[in-house]
Amino acid sequence: MKKRIMSFALIGALSMSMMVLAGTPKAVEASEDTIFIGGAMSVTGIQAPLDAPALEGIEVAIKEINDNGGINGKQIEFVNMDSKSDAATSAEVGKQLVDQGAVAIITSSDYDFGGPAARAAQEAGIVGISPCASSPLFGSFMLGDKQFTLSMWNTTMGAAVAERAVNEDGYKTAYVITDDFIDYTKSLSRYFIDAFEHYGGTVLLEDVFSQGKVDTASLIAHYKALEETPDFIYLSSYMPDLGTVIKEFRTAGIDTPIYGGDAYDDPALTELLGPDFSNGIVFDTHAFISEEACPGFDSYNAMYKELFGKDVDAPWSMAGYDVITVLAEAIAEAGTDGAAMAKYMEDNTFELLTGTLDWSDADTGHEPDKTACMIQIVEGKPEFLGWVAPEYLPGV
Repeated sequence: MKKRIMSFALIGALSMSMMVLAGTPKAVEASEDTIFIGGAMSVTGIQAPLDAPALEGIEVAIKEINDNGGINGKQIEFVNMDSKSDAATSAEVGKQLVDQGAVAIITSSDYDFGGPAARAAQEAGIVGISPCASSPLFGSFMLGDKQFTLSMWNTTMGAAVAERAVNEDGYKTAYVITDDFIDYTKSLSRYFIDAFEHYGGTVLLEDVFSQGKVDTASLIAHYKALEETPDFIYLSSYMPDLGTVIKEFRTAGIDTPIYGGDAYDDPALTELLGPDFSNGIVFDTHAFISEEACPGFDSYNAMYKELFGKDVDAPWSMAGYDVITVLAEAIAEAGTDGAAMAKYMEDNTFELLTGTLDWSDADTGHEPDKTACMIQIVEGKPEFLGWVAPEYLPGV
């Protein structure tokens, strides 16, 4: 039976040196008194709105742990090398972090951008973990037996919204718009459609576009040409095109509800849409910035505000905090050997800011058993609807 692990406060902490490197990496000097964790996360490019807040959460976690003393008497040093939202750069910085002695690598929150660094970690026999990569490709099936994601998979993310649309909101028909930019956007639509049809829903039409090349006028024309008005629109995309499509539909007078996944959980989206164009939007994500939704949030927010002079405004930093929690517990209990850390992570259940997390074993993909946080936007402000564990999950 799996042992339930509570928050990392019981283990003690670590000292930390936080470095975020956008250019040529500075070599890390290995020491018997430190534990070096590397980051291959994007602080530039299209992935930065997710990874940069996660890096802030990493800093909060390490400071908290630092203030309490150390992991088995050792400090942790963390260095992030900017993977620049680029697969080739991700692979290169992953290799550099391995060469510098990293005992684990935190990758970008996406399979396409984080997977190459995870492969470098796997080749070196060390744990790689992503804060929020939700493609089922990010796991042991494709990346190896020491690779994990903290996120629910898109099977859960797509199915949770489909279940809500049918069972809670009474919707029966959908118009689906899919951005074929990366596996995240493609597979999210695929799993949503699978679950929606499982629950008896009908997809009237699926349109596909490519990020940076969206023709919103064409999408609007296709929507208006449908023989019947769909109950809602399911839009799987990424900023900035995500915001562009929604705003253009609303500007055209189309007030049909719009549903989607965690890419909607970006303050830039509500800022772009404003209160007039951001009604009728529902999505699922990793957490919600309130004590009601995430016990322990108020304490986390106070630590975050002390470091950064502002309140938490997106859940991605909470996922970064949780990644350090998991890695630190694994190191404290199992040491820094990659196989031992991975086994510990497989065998234990973690209670985190972003919810309860239980990974399957490597033979079944390191599938994360995790619930989805359902959010609606009303006049530009997100509102917490609850946690959802869908009854039906599409097959991978």
